[in-house]
Amino acid sequence: MSENDKSTMTRAELHKNDNLAREPKKHHFLRNILIVLILLLIGFGTYAGYTYFRAKNAVDKTYDSKNAVNVDPGFFDGKNPVSILLLGTDTGKFGRSDEISNTDTIIVATIDAQNKRSALFSVPRDTMAEMIGTSSFNVQKINAAYSIGKAKMAMNTVSALVNVPLKYYVEVNMAGLEKIVNAVDGVDVQVPFTFSYGGYTFTKGPMHLNGAQALAYARMRYDDPENDYGRQKRQRQVIKSIVKNAISLNTVKNLETILDSFEDNVRTNLTFNNMISIMRNYTSAADNMKSDYLHGTPAFIGDASYQIMATTELQRISDLIREQMGLETETLDNNETYQNEQNTTFDWHSGVYTQPFTIYSKSNPGVIWDGTN
Repeated sequence: MSENDKSTMTRAELHKNDNLAREPKKHHFLRNILIVLILLLIGFGTYAGYTYFRAKNAVDKTYDSKNAVNVDPGFFDGKNPVSILLLGTDTGKFGRSDEISNTDTIIVATIDAQNKRSALFSVPRDTMAEMIGTSSFNVQKINAAYSIGKAKMAMNTVSALVNVPLKYYVEVNMAGLEKIVNAVDGVDVQVPFTFSYGGYTFTKGPMHLNGAQALAYARMRYDDPENDYGRQKRQRQVIKSIVKNAISLNTVKNLETILDSFEDNVRTNLTFNNMISIMRNYTSAADNMKSDYLHGTPAFIGDASYQIMATTELQRISDLIREQMGLETETLDNNETYQNEQNTTFDWHSGVYTQPFTIYSKSNPGVIWDGTN
């Protein structure tokens, strides 16, 4: 299917299997995945010069030259705040011609070394948003931006939603972590209580998990008495075990498998040198990390469920991110605020999931959008 074909797909076609919207809570896990992948690659450089260059070669293969950014050599010197869009997908290998994937995780990460602070701002995948970069006006769930126009459209769409410049992105396919766990011969965890999730049963006490089991173990939240806090503890168990196994001498034999997994499951327009500079000059920002997310109101647009962001909520997050980036705050004026103005009878506090929300044409004010203009 061509990109042009995707850009004309209806909301129902793109989201026919979607359930009611839920707030994404995967940002801690995605952040840890990124940290582990980079540490694995760079850390292996301590074994031998060959390994370092092999790791550099692996990172170079993840580089997205189509979205290359021309910056001054000293930009990542720690003096300039950096914003990066983190995307989490769950597909096969990158580059497959039949790959059509939405992004289940969308996070705007800001890193400010000067003030020793960083932040993660999650955008719910079902957020109503205008797709930026299509040939004609197109409103979808924001997670469709990637499937329609890949990383460039995802960056442009999120940027327009919250009025924040986004030039860099890191995309991780969740299947990559599963392969890495298998490459380090599994992980050892201490299961806090017995539960079943994702087709697997985890029994209280010590367990050795393979890649698929580790993903399920780290994803479960709703049956945990500590909710997301409990999930974060389990995620840290998995991460610590990966690192422990990865730095053991026995892991060297699996290096090629790990690097192959990295090549197949990570895409970014950050270069290897960019990554090295960020790790050298922005580490101080990691100790003071805050997180927030857009809080939406559930509604139906046609036959699909969405999260509609109130103008005040969009403005709140925009102000927070811009402040983190050292930018002056600006009053939002985009498609989402326009649609909110048009839906004068929409009840933001009704709590009714089936409440309708109408999309109006931008070229013909007051006229309901028919999905084509």
